[in-house]
Amino acid sequence: MRVLLSTYGTRGDVEPLVALALALRALGAEVRMCTPPDEEFANRLTGLGIEAVPVGPPIRALMAGTAPPSAAELARYRAELVDAQFAALPTAAAGCDALVVAGLAQVAARSVAEAAGIPYVFVTYSAVNLPSPHHAPPPRAGWPEGEHADNATRWKFDAELVDAQFRESLNGHRTALGLPPVTAVRDHVYSARPWLAADPVLGPWPPGPGLEVVQTGVWTTVDDRPLPADLAEFLAAGAPPVYVGFGSITPSPGIARWAVETSRARGYRVLVSRGWADLDLVEGQEDCFAVGDVNHQRLFPELAAVIHHGGAGTVQTAAKAGVPQVVVPMPVADTPYWAAQVAVSRVGAALDGRTATKESLTAAFETALAPETRERAKALGAKIRTDGATVAARLLLDELRGR
Repeated sequence: MRVLLSTYGTRGDVEPLVALALALRALGAEVRMCTPPDEEFANRLTGLGIEAVPVGPPIRALMAGTAPPSAAELARYRAELVDAQFAALPTAAAGCDALVVAGLAQVAARSVAEAAGIPYVFVTYSAVNLPSPHHAPPPRAGWPEGEHADNATRWKFDAELVDAQFRESLNGHRTALGLPPVTAVRDHVYSARPWLAADPVLGPWPPGPGLEVVQTGVWTTVDDRPLPADLAEFLAAGAPPVYVGFGSITPSPGIARWAVETSRARGYRVLVSRGWADLDLVEGQEDCFAVGDVNHQRLFPELAAVIHHGGAGTVQTAAKAGVPQVVVPMPVADTPYWAAQVAVSRVGAALDGRTATKESLTAAFETALAPETRERAKALGAKIRTDGATVAARLLLDELRGR
């Protein structure tokens, strides 16, 4: 049995599918995976023996600018991505028994699965990405959020924006494949039974009528890489430090520096993760240390707190480690949602990255470092599941065998 997995995005989008790929392979399935063509993804998959198929333009180039792309640039980028998917996915899906995709950007995938006559599964990593009266749609880069008062109207407006961007192009490709047109693109991509790969304690699907959501738990792999020797020496040389990192996001000017200054002012050593923004705030200080790509599963339990951008993977890894968090998201995708989940769970504090000040960051830091916050973080960490990828792999293969 062979499964095609596909996503388009940063490391936070790719790694959960890697976890699913490994779980599927452990159960005897063959796996092929479509990702952006960036070298780090190709190297990651090749190193694991997973067949890699590059699709679309490099994602890191899009994220690297000092200013975010304009709405017009993003519209062109999205249109090009749909064309690239229709060009690459049919060949990638050849010989496969199912197609599993992550993220709304996979506009072409369901049509390719229909044409190939194979099952299609859509997965998202955060409940906020799926329509519900309990929450508003997540912010989508380059699109207006609207001023609607109720969530139902906001989701309707969101669907209209998705249709305006994708429907004409999608239906043109569907016609070429001999498929009927789609009227509601977002609902078509999501399907009536989407999967939610998020922890049911920290990021549950809200109860009530609507989609038939299958929540499997977060998809993670066991990372057994040792920490670099110099980092291990830094950790052993003093009290647990504070981690400051923003992953693939470039934070607002000042936020990363304020985080370092606030931590040091209260006597904490600091680890700065360079990330895609290539942060370098150490400046020769003996109580600061800069790191690149390191094993967060091993690192986070050694920390006093994690200050970060709110990516789903970072939030859930920190939660599992039982370490307090300060989340400073920009209004992009699901990061504001995860910031809110950390605050609601009382295992840290959350700020708005657009309006944060040094004073508000200091107050959030003091909330996160309070003894009662650490106790709640430890208690939550004991409840976080780690078997989501295996649960999902078994469910998928059982359904395929049932067909």
